[in-house]
Amino acid sequence: MSSTLRADPVTTASDGPASGEQLLAVRGLRTSFKTSRGELKAVDGVDLDVAAGEVLCLVGESGSGKSVLALSLLRLIEPPGSILGGEVRFEGRDVGAMPRRALRRLRGRDIGIVFQQPQGCLNPVRRIGWQVAEPLMRDGLGRAKAWDAAVELLRAVGLPAPADKASAYPHQLSGGQAQRVMIAVALALRPRLLIADEPTTALDVTVQAQILDLLRERCRAIGAAMILVTHDLGVVAKLADRVAVMYAGRIVEQGPVADLFAAPRHPYTRGLLRAAPRLGEIGERLTDIPGGIPDLARMPPGCAFAPRCDTRRALGLDRCLDEAPPVFAAGPAGRARCWALAGDAA
Repeated sequence: MSSTLRADPVTTASDGPASGEQLLAVRGLRTSFKTSRGELKAVDGVDLDVAAGEVLCLVGESGSGKSVLALSLLRLIEPPGSILGGEVRFEGRDVGAMPRRALRRLRGRDIGIVFQQPQGCLNPVRRIGWQVAEPLMRDGLGRAKAWDAAVELLRAVGLPAPADKASAYPHQLSGGQAQRVMIAVALALRPRLLIADEPTTALDVTVQAQILDLLRERCRAIGAAMILVTHDLGVVAKLADRVAVMYAGRIVEQGPVADLFAAPRHPYTRGLLRAAPRLGEIGERLTDIPGGIPDLARMPPGCAFAPRCDTRRALGLDRCLDEAPPVFAAGPAGRARCWALAGDAA
């Protein structure tokens, strides 16, 4: 093993950015769901930081816990799910300790969220303009001024004929237009943080690019940070400042996007990158990762990725099957959960 992979376990809680004002701090967050098969650990001890103005991309296969983590940050988990422990602090305030009124104010004013399926989030019997105006009116703006501001927000997100579209109903919009409306709603109160959960899943490639450019542009315009949940590594390379890789409910690697793409340290991250198509490499065979994410209700005792890991087999790391790895330093500003990064495995 190359000496560049030598590392010592990280004893501090933070896996966050090296510089910039800390906006969001997550420590030991755990969210589970009660099922007929037992307790499903969807988020299992996540530590995460987001700095003001940065874009953090959260990546991983479907079922890795990304969307549940996004919802947990705003305490939007409902039965049979529950947040079992950990701490989420936004600008130093403990989100878990907030009374309902303060939590409602946090959602929208301080943290906005854009969901995967905009048509399912918009009220089908209410005109678009009033749905965009609603958070503005709750914030104290009069109806007439809120309507005018809603039209301007629709214009800002690139909706054609915004005054006409404000009078339309959701079923009269295309998927891309509906997503633009959701972005307008999420950013209406100029939040400090935007959480975008797979916001382009149901859109065609051209519209996807437009929506992602719009998200970045609008966040920069109001100085907002963004957590973007995605499985598209091309999007990550284009938008991210930092990347957090999630697998089976845990963050297994995170660090600056350039470092992670140039020298990924966790075998799962390397597998994701090998499986991603690359522009201009015609005819090259993509390499998938054999197997799948383990049953989150029956997690293995060691590293969750161990049954799929070629690195474990190549190095003969039997401890991976029995002992969950801690967080190790990986490069100048990265962190990873992998026994291959331990000094005694080099």
